[in-house]
This record gives sequence, C-alpha cells and structure tokens, in this order.
Amino acid sequence: MSERLSLSGSSDSDPQARTLTDRVLARVNDAALAVDRRAKATRPKSARHRAEASDPLAAGAIRTPAQVREARSLRRVFHDLGDCYRDYRRRTGAPVSEDVRAAADRFRHELTVPTLVGVAASLDQLDILPW
Repeated sequence: MSERLSLSGSSDSDPQARTLTDRVLARVNDAALAVDRRAKATRPKSARHRAEASDPLAAGAIRTPAQVREARSLRRVFHDLGDCYRDYRRRTGAPVSEDVRAAADRFRHELTVPTLVGVAASLDQLDILPW
C-alpha cells in the first residue's frame, strides 16, 4: 500500500481540509500502529486475539508480514465503520442501505484502500462518518 507512505499526519488533523481518501488512509495508518503495538505486547493474548492470529484470508495464500499487517489494518477500520453504521441504525431505526451493503460486499471480496473508501463514502453520504 504505497499510498499510505505519502500521507503524513494523524486522523486528528482537520478533516474538512482533507479528502475522504486521505482520511481513510490516516485511519488505516492509525490501525496499523495499533496492530504493531498489539504484536509487541508482552501480556498473553486473549482467546479473541489468538483467533485473529489465524488469518482465514491467508489460509490459501502466502502473505508477507506487511501484507498481513495491511489486511488487518483495513479490516480494523472496516469494523469500526460497521460499528458506527450499526449505532446509526439503532438510533434512527433506518433500514440497511443497499449502497452501504454493496460497498461492504465489494470490500469483503477485495480488501483494498479504494474499496474501503467506497464504504466510507457510502457512510459519508448518510452524514454519519465521525471523522
């Protein structure tokens, strides 16, 4: 993910001055740092973390540590977006948006920054993106 290297700063910067892609990349970078911190933790991992260690997406493929880190970072941001969307639906009682569902399905089939930006864009159209 060479795009990540060109972005500097944190997700705490002024969100109005940056594109949605820049904001998603900043979130992915923050998630990558959290993945790194978790990997360096000295405490024993919980059962949940041990389950995450066996990467089902990598089962049939050989992945480098950087690719595994990137996939985990992308999924972490995706799950955060999902939490945000579920909270929105709980508060409003809104039905599932077909746009959000289609974007999420695209991301699940192709874990890339552009497909994650598509998910964020569909949430941004609903004006629920917290960043």
